[in-house]
Amino acid sequence: MLIVGCYRLEQPATSNQQQSTTINNQQSTYDFLIIGGGIFGCYAALYLARKGARICLVEKERELFKKASIVNQARLHGGYHYPRSVATALMSDDNKQRFTEEHKPFIRFDFEKYYAIDKYGSLTDAAQFERFCRFIDIRCERVEGHPLFNYERLEALYLTTEYTFDPLLIGEFYKEKIEAEPNVEVRLFTEIKKAEAADGAWRVVLQNLENEAVETIEAQKTINATYAASNALNRLFGLADIDLMHEISEIAFVTSPQLQDIGLTVMDGQFGSLMPYGKSGLLSLSSEAYTHHKESYDNLPRFDCQQRNPLCRPDFTADCNTCEAKPPSNFRKMLGQIGQYFSPQVEMHYLHSFFTIKSKLKANFIDDGRPTEISCLHRNPDFYCIFAGKINSIYEIEKML
Repeated sequence: MLIVGCYRLEQPATSNQQQSTTINNQQSTYDFLIIGGGIFGCYAALYLARKGARICLVEKERELFKKASIVNQARLHGGYHYPRSVATALMSDDNKQRFTEEHKPFIRFDFEKYYAIDKYGSLTDAAQFERFCRFIDIRCERVEGHPLFNYERLEALYLTTEYTFDPLLIGEFYKEKIEAEPNVEVRLFTEIKKAEAADGAWRVVLQNLENEAVETIEAQKTINATYAASNALNRLFGLADIDLMHEISEIAFVTSPQLQDIGLTVMDGQFGSLMPYGKSGLLSLSSEAYTHHKESYDNLPRFDCQQRNPLCRPDFTADCNTCEAKPPSNFRKMLGQIGQYFSPQVEMHYLHSFFTIKSKLKANFIDDGRPTEISCLHRNPDFYCIFAGKINSIYEIEKML
């Protein structure tokens, strides 16, 4: 994790009112402008509002929690996922307990979670995985026989402790909290058109994408929590890129009468994972080989399918789930891969898929780490860029202040 610059929070001079459909010019100055309405942006808004700051939260979609915050495997990481990045593994485990305590109603605990090592081509063997688990002190119990698994393809199978959260329920929870917080005003379906530093503050022009109404606000500090759009926003503010790569990714959803209370993640290189998706009753399915359809090594998410959808640009991406140019599903290949690790009696039935753009730091291409990076890219006025891909890293924002 990288944190550059920490600053004291100023107390606001005036109180704030709930968002209104009519913009009041006297309420156009904020302590923080937060861009991005996923869990990182929403948590930052609530945390700062409770400190007394006045917040403007801007989201370009019609609702909060529409993209990467819900299009994932809903894994509450315990560290197992990162045998080649101990730093990421330790950070995952450090934040897990607090996140679990504060989100208990939305977490499923009552299923068996297994990790396994493929016999062929894995980048981590059984001895290395066991040593890694001992080093970071997480549960790893070898299972020598289980009727639902195919030991012809598995070098080793381990019973572990890892939970799943329900992204949809968590999204509703945070939406309600944002709506009830008087110090947070929300601008949905809104684009940042222009930004400049002036007199120690950020002067930002917003445009509503529904009615094209334009509004200018001022903010003492800005937080960019847009994930895949991080560099597009940094550039709008005249600031430096962070080195990113991007992937159009698919999460498939299936049902299985035999596996409704079981999750399996196969490490490492031959990666595939099937596990309960929160409390939905569905199983989420991903695959290193087939989940990622397209890759972009540009700092902006630039894909050939954008040529068929003029509403999706590298600097202003659309929602892949509603895009006619999205890739065809790989669910059959994903089912074929994960099915190799189960016995013939196991049935799996495909329902549907979610798609989104996922991003990661180019520096972590080799070790597959997912650190949380909070960079201060400008001072007086301050501009922070939060880049994080793991939900239990939301608390890192508190260290920034």
